[in-house]
Amino acid sequence: MLVLFETAAGYAIFKVLNEKKLQEVDSLWKEFETPEKANKIVKLKHFEKFQDTTEALAASTALVEGKLSKNLKKILKKIVAKDAHEQLAVADAKLGGVIKEKLNLSCIHSPMVTELMRGIRSQVEGLIAGLPSREMAAMRLGLAHSLSRYKLKFSPDKVDTMIIQAISLLDDLDKELNNYIMRCREWYGWHFPELGKIITDNLTYCKCVRKVGDRSNFASSDVSDILPEEIEEDVKAAAEISMGTEVSEEDINNIIHLCDQVIEISEYRTQLYDYLKNRMMAIAPNLTVMVGELVGARLIAHAGSLLNLAKHPASTVQLLGAEKALFRALKTKRDTPKFGLIYHASLVGQSNTKNKGKISRMLAAKTALTIRYDALGENTSAEMGAENRLKVETRLRLLEERGIRRISGTGKALAKTDKYQNKSEVKVFDPSGDSTLPVVSKKRKIQEVDEQDTEIAVKAKKFKAEMKEGTAVEDGEPVKKKKKKKDKEKQAEEEMVLSEELTTSPIIENTEKKKKKKKKMKDEGED
Repeated sequence: MLVLFETAAGYAIFKVLNEKKLQEVDSLWKEFETPEKANKIVKLKHFEKFQDTTEALAASTALVEGKLSKNLKKILKKIVAKDAHEQLAVADAKLGGVIKEKLNLSCIHSPMVTELMRGIRSQVEGLIAGLPSREMAAMRLGLAHSLSRYKLKFSPDKVDTMIIQAISLLDDLDKELNNYIMRCREWYGWHFPELGKIITDNLTYCKCVRKVGDRSNFASSDVSDILPEEIEEDVKAAAEISMGTEVSEEDINNIIHLCDQVIEISEYRTQLYDYLKNRMMAIAPNLTVMVGELVGARLIAHAGSLLNLAKHPASTVQLLGAEKALFRALKTKRDTPKFGLIYHASLVGQSNTKNKGKISRMLAAKTALTIRYDALGENTSAEMGAENRLKVETRLRLLEERGIRRISGTGKALAKTDKYQNKSEVKVFDPSGDSTLPVVSKKRKIQEVDEQDTEIAVKAKKFKAEMKEGTAVEDGEPVKKKKKKKDKEKQAEEEMVLSEELTTSPIIENTEKKKKKKKKMKDEGED
């Protein structure tokens, strides 16, 4: 068995002398306690030294990436091809697969090989002659520095560090600008307080203060290049009747210097924003189309890199930035948040409050696809992002129109849902329900009973007269058979009235009897 061992100084190929002792993996370290014991197990067959640091760096980067370098290929062809029947022990299984594929050599990688490599590394100075410990340490350190520098320079994962730094600086600049502008308005407000209400734009305010200085100069100065004519007239009128205090020239100079700082920072911020926009379109064009450059850059910065963001599922992308609220909700068993940094995307902002959760969920799903396409795909076009954005916009339009497609059926029909309107009715308390006394007394008055009797008697006479006329008509000549509907309705009503009279007649008789009894009782009492 042959062993391929890589060092900072070069490639070494060892020949295994006693393969039986390699079977005992647990006790193999005992065979490498001293250089003498190690020389009984393995023997150096060939050592190929690196000429300079550049060659060592190229060889080490090839080994890290699992590739076969030209120098190693030559060595294996010269030395190992002679003993093609023997196996080659390698530390990396990926490298072994490449060697087997290109040179048709049988490679082995197992826990026994790992222990053997560890033993050779511990006694490398005794096994390889002519390599002092100081030189080996210096070579290792130099190679480590070169390899780290190469990784930082050429790593594809580190390209998006510029975006992370730019968006962090942009946020810091916004905070500082707000503090500076607040201080400037408050400071100059002591001298000319009316100017802050007339000019609302912060940058215009600072430019105006820097150009004019003292409020007494507004009447003579021309500010038409900064302000429109209407506002300029208002400012000049307010300067004449201002309620502010008088300040010295030194104070005005300091305020003007602060205004200079605000204007410079604002200009640098616009420049930085343009730089960030260009970098985002170059690195993640589809993500930029979907959510915008600022939200996309914040997502990349929060995840650490574009590749790390591509590993997150859509549900994590949706809640990225709202971790504190999520864990608080889980702890207190309340509703979890529906969106994090993605809330600031233009599509979520366009939707209603009711539809923000649905849109953010769909937008996160499509954004996760675009992130993976940007991070792992070879194509740099933004067509996929534009297609997905169009899908989200159509979904948003459907939700806004309240036209949600049916789950079952053909799918072509649209389910119409009525718009929910909250009706707030104010109910007034009815005090009549509190009374326990009956509204109408059970005993009716004598006058009411007499009136009812007269009405019933009149109705009965009318009905009898009509009945007689009807019988006379039947006995005489035949009358026209056509009758109006109104006559039929009148007859039906009269029959109903008669039936009611018959039911109420016994009640009336009882009341009349009671009255007679009362009169008798009164007469007896008088006697």
